[in-house]
Amino acid sequence: MATTTCQVVGLLLSLLGLAGCIAATGMDMWSTQDLYDNPVTSVFQYEGLWRSCVQQSSGFTECRPYFTILGLPAMLQAVRALMIVGIVLGVIGILVSIFALKCIRIGSMDDSAKAKMTLTSGILFIISGICAIIGVSVFANMLVTNFWMSTANMYSGMGGMVQTVQTRYTFGAALFVGWVAGGLTLIGGVMMCIACRGLTPDDSNFKAVSYHASGQNVAYKPGGYKASTGFGSNIRNKKIYDGGARTEEDEQSHPTKYDYV
Repeated sequence: MATTTCQVVGLLLSLLGLAGCIAATGMDMWSTQDLYDNPVTSVFQYEGLWRSCVQQSSGFTECRPYFTILGLPAMLQAVRALMIVGIVLGVIGILVSIFALKCIRIGSMDDSAKAKMTLTSGILFIISGICAIIGVSVFANMLVTNFWMSTANMYSGMGGMVQTVQTRYTFGAALFVGWVAGGLTLIGGVMMCIACRGLTPDDSNFKAVSYHASGQNVAYKPGGYKASTGFGSNIRNKKIYDGGARTEEDEQSHPTKYDYV
């Protein structure tokens, strides 16, 4: 029951994280215009992975897609690739994890096969979450670098008394959505890997046959040995069993089943 619960919770978290990654990738507010120095403006600009938008004070918004690929910054293209790879791996992990659920029986699939599928889906979710987190973090680092470079270039001439007009960008809502979505996907993958241990059959018990002497077949009577004085007749010592008496020579020449215990 605990294994099934862990699988279902991991699947739901990964599904929610995947939906967040898709939403963050399609959002336009990866970077928004910083309004700290100019809170009142007639134009508000924000950019995403696929297009840049301008929102006017009248409420009219105009977006323009990026019509080039090679002309874009290399970091932006890397972020695109990371987000797409994370989404693809997440979709594959969702499909695998659905068939790996313990509560779903498909043909004669045993628990060992489901354990391998659960582990595979967990690894895919972990890689997907890492890709999303890295992609969002790389874009955030690029924003921080450009922000401080723009701040340093805003003041020039006359000892910094003249302020040049330059647009600065800060974190957008898509970055926070991407961080949360990547974390949920990562946690879901870890839970799937934990659930894999509950599905793995226990191979620590070895199937071996042990032979034990039964108490009712071997019953030693008191005084079972007869001491030999060495001066009398050559009567060999005998061991008395329930079935009769045997000499030590016969016992050595004819081993019994009890000798192999």
